[in-house]
Amino acid sequence: MNYILKSCLGLVGLTVLSACAGNKATATFSPDKDSVNIAATSGNRHISGVYPHLTTYSHARINGKYGFGDECGIGAIVPWAGKLYMVNYAAHRPYGSEHKLYIVDKDKNMEIYPGSVGGTPAARMIHAESNQLLIGHYLIDAEGNIRTIPIKSMPGRITAIARHLEDPVNKVYYYDMEGMLYEADVHTLEAKKLYHNPLPGWHGKGGYTAQGKLVLANNGEAGENTKDWQVPVEEQKGAEKYGVLAEYDGKRFTVVERKQFTDVTTRNGIKAVPDDNSPLWTMGWDKRSIRLKVMENGSWSTYLLPKATYNNDPSHGWFTEWPRIREIGNDELMMDMHGMFFAFPATFSKENTAGIRPIASHLRYIPDFCSWNGQIVLATDESSIQGNILTGQPQSNLWFGTKKDFQDWGPATGYGAIWLNDTVSAEAISEPYLFAGFDNRTAHVINHSSAPLSFVVQVDRKGNNRWEDLQTFELSGDEYKDYIFPEDVEGEWIRLKTLTDGKLSFILHYTTDRFAQKKQFAELFAGLAEVGTEDEVLAAKLYSNCCNYNMSCYTSVVKEGKTLEKGEFEFRKFMFDFTPGIVEKQATRALETKVHYSEQMQFDAKEAEKELLKNLWSVDEASVILHTSEGNLRLPKGDAAFDTMQDVRCVREVESERELANIHGTFYELPLIHVGREPLFKMMRPVSSHSYYVTDYNTWNGLLVMSGIERDAETSNSIYMNPEKTAGLWMGSIDDLWKLGKPMGHGGPWMNTDVKAGAMSEPYLMTGYDKKTLTLKADQDVKMTLWLSVSHYLKEQVKYKEFTLKAGEELEYVFPKGFSAHWASLSADKDCRATAQFLYE
Repeated sequence: MNYILKSCLGLVGLTVLSACAGNKATATFSPDKDSVNIAATSGNRHISGVYPHLTTYSHARINGKYGFGDECGIGAIVPWAGKLYMVNYAAHRPYGSEHKLYIVDKDKNMEIYPGSVGGTPAARMIHAESNQLLIGHYLIDAEGNIRTIPIKSMPGRITAIARHLEDPVNKVYYYDMEGMLYEADVHTLEAKKLYHNPLPGWHGKGGYTAQGKLVLANNGEAGENTKDWQVPVEEQKGAEKYGVLAEYDGKRFTVVERKQFTDVTTRNGIKAVPDDNSPLWTMGWDKRSIRLKVMENGSWSTYLLPKATYNNDPSHGWFTEWPRIREIGNDELMMDMHGMFFAFPATFSKENTAGIRPIASHLRYIPDFCSWNGQIVLATDESSIQGNILTGQPQSNLWFGTKKDFQDWGPATGYGAIWLNDTVSAEAISEPYLFAGFDNRTAHVINHSSAPLSFVVQVDRKGNNRWEDLQTFELSGDEYKDYIFPEDVEGEWIRLKTLTDGKLSFILHYTTDRFAQKKQFAELFAGLAEVGTEDEVLAAKLYSNCCNYNMSCYTSVVKEGKTLEKGEFEFRKFMFDFTPGIVEKQATRALETKVHYSEQMQFDAKEAEKELLKNLWSVDEASVILHTSEGNLRLPKGDAAFDTMQDVRCVREVESERELANIHGTFYELPLIHVGREPLFKMMRPVSSHSYYVTDYNTWNGLLVMSGIERDAETSNSIYMNPEKTAGLWMGSIDDLWKLGKPMGHGGPWMNTDVKAGAMSEPYLMTGYDKKTLTLKADQDVKMTLWLSVSHYLKEQVKYKEFTLKAGEELEYVFPKGFSAHWASLSADKDCRATAQFLYE
């Protein structure tokens, strides 16, 4: 029997669910034998690669009533025996939870396994000898029969499964986030703990057996107890020693590197083969860059790559779950790390490093991905309630598409360093850093020592480990230089070779000429109201419910800033329509658009006291002012009509532990350091600029939802309205935001501003903008200096350029093509009234 959710509470009814707004897609569910839980869902509605009926939650109750679980990211997805198997996870449940094992067939019908044990699983491997899929605690044979290792006999947050070194026919290793290492029999399901916490670091992430070794990785640090370590404690503590990469030969453990690492794999991936002697790859990072390591014949080599985003950087490792290298069809591999997809060659080895290329950056939080039925499938960690008061229950979904789709996502732009305020000796040679695949490559070079310093940049043109000199740098004491590599210089990797002792930073900003074009995607956003419109607009404040699967919508009809009519609706999960009334008690949280951040980490989402709430931004004549606890930051302006839009949603979590801000016509990504605390505003990056009257935005059922709809808009696959046209929403996918158009804007730190001699202006954002022009003016003869922040991990700014101005005359400076920095500040050598304005086109 199929069931319908007849009311906003999701009570059981009788027939098949229908759709709204002329869309004939349907969604249905079937109950379990006790009519308590949903046993299966079906549907064919899909929006921007997302099928809403495939949404996973921390439970499966028919009435939608949320119980417990702060998170429900989809930790592993694997095609097996003609179906797609996946598990979702809780935040910290080593003894199980209500989270489920899901089975999706080729027609996107989804079953929920009734014997699910939940927990925090993200591990998967295909065991060759027994022909079983191992995913989380489950073992699934070729006919789809499922057996489960009792979670009480193997408690843990299982994140990796690897072939056994001594008895690979019958046993495998299970690796846990807290560092526990188990072995289990794939026939009897008997499990045995081998080690409780054998290695430094915590937050276990990767494990793989190759070349006669089990290689393990974790990506966090949390003051671990050293008593269980199976390696010497000496030299395992100190600055930048977070996480670990280690080897186990069946008898002893060896630390390879005390850095944060995640995935460990070979070209065989989850199809782990006996006696795998392929090059073994693992990904990690430090404050400088992404670290890609390869093990061949038991020895390791390291390669560096740029970071697209800094969400992953915190030392605790919570926000990096779980970047992978995986097959995406047609014998192609893809690497995902720090918000960037890279094409990854299956032939990658020390002597053949050619072929890594950036594909696109993304906002989606992706724990796993695979190819299935001719499509790439991305799993997501979409919405948590950890420190997030605007979501009632966690939820995540899948995305289906192709590699070509990624070309319309984020730009292939990344930042990093080879050396960062590092002491180097003469004749030192750095690790290779990716050079190929980016349109523009800017280097910021800083000599941090008082003595002269020189070094050579070398290039490996073909990825065959043959190096030649490319450029020699000579810097006087404490000197800074910028250098833009010529576009016609080709090579796979660069590295540095020092000629003198010194202390050096070599920082790289790689940017692209390719941005999604707004005109190309105008139809996708048709129906969103333009800011400053004189027509009626359907605004709303949005809340993902706790008591059911629906979304609460506090609606209003607005015309030229005046509210004509208010309403309360729920947008229903299965019906996909508006029904009058809001039953969710917590939904009123959505009405508050001001912000408050705790000084402490805050997992429990609690409403802030009204007197603590504040507006995050304001506007003056010069620019947008972002008010942070560490001082004001300056951002570009969009359309002047945004000046008065203070009562719209400014900041919201849109992916688990990822926040977006919508400020004056630009969406920004705001990296977090801890949930509940203020974001790392200085590490923010712009996503896209727009001219739309967006009053709120939310992720719900795997979709990005935005309010601010033209009242006379036509319904479509993206636009949903009630018959009276008093409530309306736009729906798409989170990475559709890139398609609004590239970041643009204008503004600066000064506009006819009284400036004191030698005083530094407030920082103005430069990250992520391509065509940049600076205009300067002062009321008297003055020398102005432009200072730049070129690395988020260097406190000092560098002196970029001095400008000599004549009183009353305007000076225009066009930045070179491809030049990039993070923040800009200005100073003047005498008191004056000055203007400093940037135009980002």
